[in-house]
Amino acid sequence: MEFKKGPRHNEIIGECGKHILLNWLSRSGFEVCMVDHPGLDVIAYHPAMKQRLGITVKSRTRTAGAENSSVNLMSYSKGKDDRQKLLDACKAFSCEPYLAIYIETSDSSDLFLTSLENYDKKYRSKEWKTLDDWKMGETFFLQYDNDDEVRHVHMIFDRNNWE
Repeated sequence: MEFKKGPRHNEIIGECGKHILLNWLSRSGFEVCMVDHPGLDVIAYHPAMKQRLGITVKSRTRTAGAENSSVNLMSYSKGKDDRQKLLDACKAFSCEPYLAIYIETSDSSDLFLTSLENYDKKYRSKEWKTLDDWKMGETFFLQYDNDDEVRHVHMIFDRNNWE
């Protein structure tokens, strides 16, 4: 079933992805805070592991028929370098660079979390491109679920709309 999006949906889905990540990390023992810094959305520290993550969060909604579309992560076109922004921010705040990807469809959502290092080693295209992306679809979901370095939360919506 398709859903209607309000005029501010893109902003709302971005905030939603960040807050779901904050909740998940907090429930996992991390101290967390949302930040407003170029390249960096969340800083998380796990006291027992003495690990500090600097996380950029990418949130997208996928409509019917586009559920398997890749999620754009980092752009390198028109003078942009989103990767360098993340690396610079993580250096400034003494964090390990991480990627969080929140994807919502009409009946479910998925949140993935992995280090930039793991992404580069296993999932980044080896060809020079102007864009890094997170592949979707059944084959990729299986790869992510079988990768101990990719954390994944899947949520199902039991929808009860106004209409």
